[in-house]
Amino acid sequence: MAVNTLQYSQQFQTVLDQQMLVGSTSGFMEVNAGQVKYDGGDTVHIPEISMQGMAKYDRDEGFNRGSVTLKFNPYKMTQDRGRTFSLDSMDVNETNFVATAGTVMGEFQRTQVIPEIDSYRYSKIAALATAENKVTTGYTPTVADILDKLDAEITDIQDVIGEDEALIICMSTKLRSILNNADKFHKYLNVAQFTAGAINTKVRSFNDIPILGVPSSRLKTQYVFNDGKTSGQEAGGFKADTAAKEINWIIMPQRAPIAVSKTDKVRVFTPDINQKADAWKIDYRKYHDLWIPKNRLAAIHVNVGA
Repeated sequence: MAVNTLQYSQQFQTVLDQQMLVGSTSGFMEVNAGQVKYDGGDTVHIPEISMQGMAKYDRDEGFNRGSVTLKFNPYKMTQDRGRTFSLDSMDVNETNFVATAGTVMGEFQRTQVIPEIDSYRYSKIAALATAENKVTTGYTPTVADILDKLDAEITDIQDVIGEDEALIICMSTKLRSILNNADKFHKYLNVAQFTAGAINTKVRSFNDIPILGVPSSRLKTQYVFNDGKTSGQEAGGFKADTAAKEINWIIMPQRAPIAVSKTDKVRVFTPDINQKADAWKIDYRKYHDLWIPKNRLAAIHVNVGA
């Protein structure tokens, strides 16, 4: 063989990781993973710094001693997902295997993996915000009040954290037409360049805060992630829970959500090695999760529909 199966696996993993970062609407959250310590396994460690405030300076005694604590809190990764695929050897030979399998796996990640990961992340942010009473519920946006509502929620956040923190708005694309026709549209909305790691794209902005459009199917408060075995869940994938509500938008600091996403294993077995069939076998595994450190939850607000 000109290229061994390990090289195949490395090729796929590199391409799929890049596709995941750029194709996902929540890909910017992975840039924040540089804040964590992760050495493999199911646990990441996120730093938390606490310190005492200022004290009076004494001209005789000098400084009052203060303390600073840096600790790495452990967070468990919970989303361990995967699938195995077979490509019959009669349908694909070694010379075009990379092209054919690359197309199949790229399409799988684009249509199945990326939407699922986006949906999980936004629903988890909504759950964390709900636990901290950082949610507005029952709001139906209109052209008359959408900008005022956005401005009020942004002001509430900036009143807590100041105006220097870079915020981001993740908004349902269903609201685009409402924004287009909103009162004072041209006064507050413009186009800006949004850059985060490998992501570099033009987006709308509201008072210089970028707005990332997210398909409404990925902005629900709750989902069911099928296990692939239970009756009714054999097809795998995910779906909105019957109790789910639509999320209009999420406003948060860009650095707040920390997402770790690993294409943990892409394994390739040739037809000669595959014992079950005369076919190429591809194992795909995605290990991921999202967290927001507690000291950043005060700067997050989720707006949920009726």
